[in-house]
Amino acid sequence: MNSRTMILGIVAVAMSATAYFAVEAMANRGDGALGVVYVTSQGLYYDTFVAAQSLPPRGPFQLLENGKTEFGPGDPGYRGGRWWVDANENGAMDADDRYFLCPLLPPGRLVP
Repeated sequence: MNSRTMILGIVAVAMSATAYFAVEAMANRGDGALGVVYVTSQGLYYDTFVAAQSLPPRGPFQLLENGKTEFGPGDPGYRGGRWWVDANENGAMDADDRYFLCPLLPPGRLVP
C-alpha cells in the first residue's frame, strides 16, 4: 500500500469518528430544548440544556435561584453546571432539594 492510500484511509477513519462523536454529543442534549441561565458576576446569559435531571446530593453543587447564579464558565466558583435548587428554602443542601446537571454553553451574551 502506498503512503497516499494510507493517508486517505487514516483521514476517512478520523472523519467517521468525528461525525460519530458529534452525533453522540447532540444526542446527549435530551430533547434539544435549551434554557437560559443568567450569571450575575459576569452580567451574561448562557444557554443550557438538561444533561441529567437528577443527581445524588453528593459533591460540589452551585446554587441556582430563579434562573440566576453567581458564577459561570471561567469563574473559580463555577461547578460545571452541577446545580442545586433550595426547594424547601432553608438555605442548606439537603434531601428535599433538587440536584441536576445543566452545563452552561459559551459564549455568554448580554441579552436573554
